Amino acid sequence: MKYLEEARQVLHDEAQALQVLADSLGDSFEKTVECLLGIKGRIAVTGMGKSGHVARKIAATLASTGSPAYFVHPAEASHGDLGMITAEDAVIAISNSGNTAELTDIVLYASQNNMPIVAITRNADSFLGKHCDYLLLQPQMHEACPLDCAPTTSTTVQMALGDALAMCLLTARGFRREDFRRFHPGGSLGQKLSLVRDLMHTGSAMPLLSLDAPMMDVLAEMTRKGFGCVGVMDGETLVGIITDGDLRRHMGPNILESTARELMTVHPVCVDADALSAKAQGIMEDRKITCVFVVDEKQRPMGILSMHDIL
Repeated sequence: MKYLEEARQVLHDEAQALQVLADSLGDSFEKTVECLLGIKGRIAVTGMGKSGHVARKIAATLASTGSPAYFVHPAEASHGDLGMITAEDAVIAISNSGNTAELTDIVLYASQNNMPIVAITRNADSFLGKHCDYLLLQPQMHEACPLDCAPTTSTTVQMALGDALAMCLLTARGFRREDFRRFHPGGSLGQKLSLVRDLMHTGSAMPLLSLDAPMMDVLAEMTRKGFGCVGVMDGETLVGIITDGDLRRHMGPNILESTARELMTVHPVCVDADALSAKAQGIMEDRKITCVFVVDEKQRPMGILSMHDIL
């Protein structure tokens, strides 16, 4: 228990700073969001040291949520990387003191090219505070560091301000889960956000037969398509399903004399094509089934999805 009190104090200090920040947001934040929504180019985010690490994360969050952005290292900018920034871009410059020398060239370049400059700093009277177009002030709070030296509270506040900007822009742009998935196609996040329509089998791959199909045709279709089931159609409408479990339950000497109508389970479990695959997985796990048909609003089959496709 030796360090718990100190750790809790750090978290309390940073949480308090975030609360003060939330209460202090005002017109400048609104105008910043409107400005970033209106630019034709991208958002260049810059900072030095710990603020630079925060700037990288903010740029990544913006880019992944519908606001094209990139990180510019201020020292490298002075040696040619200013060429990355175009006149249609906006600059978000982050500096706790506001007097970080390495930011000078970027601020001057942006000013000369009439580019909007957003400053995140706690010093309104600093170089950055005086030469920006939009000032997002950090609260005057001590660092959570016992020496009041290591950037802790200040970087937490900077990160939170970047998140707030990104989420407001996301909302304003009407950014959707599907858009988020397009920017995160790899890994578990992309898999969780995949849609049923992205994974389902369509057209001739679907095992479908009519109500009056003889059992030999049912067995042949089930074997040929490999899903362990057959959808039963009444015209263009899916009205039932026959699974290998249904066949076992009805197994008897006269089973081959039956038709699809006689063995099918009516009102089969179906999902919407625009549902998340995670939702379809949950339905299958809950119903203890391995396949579901995908239908439109008129119960016409659009595809079939198996648990294997999701996993």
